[in-house]
Amino acid sequence: MAVQVGDKIPEATLKVMGEKGPQDLATSELFGGKKVVMFAVPGAFTPTCSAAHLPGYVVNADKIKEKGVDAVVCLSVNDAFVMDAWGKSANADELVMAADGNGDFTRAMGLEMDGSGFGLGTRSQRYALIAEDGKITTLNVEAPGKFEVSAAEAIMAVL
Repeated sequence: MAVQVGDKIPEATLKVMGEKGPQDLATSELFGGKKVVMFAVPGAFTPTCSAAHLPGYVVNADKIKEKGVDAVVCLSVNDAFVMDAWGKSANADELVMAADGNGDFTRAMGLEMDGSGFGLGTRSQRYALIAEDGKITTLNVEAPGKFEVSAAEAIMAVL
């Protein structure tokens, strides 16, 4: 069952690229005591994700943070190396590019999807959320094949 507004962000360990390679990032550290916008995509370097989803947050990161947001996080079921390369290619310096390589966090959120028809295996659904001190206050999950409610502009409208 998928998480709902009012639920706590599940405990999990994500990976981010550090100076010496992939580093663990606990969700409790990422979300605890902070206001965070996180958006999840089915895959780094995939068409909609690269052409619209990530760029929308890159160009609006400062405006989002001006609304009291401590961190903007991009999450995908990819490894930290891919997320790092994708972030660099998109100039996503202001975003946390978080890898959920095994999909553990995505499963804990109940927001996985079967992308095997596209050769992707189990991936994350496309969604965006706002969390305050680890509690979900907004959760916008896209219908399959859609890109509307999880866009940066949609999240900015409710901040």
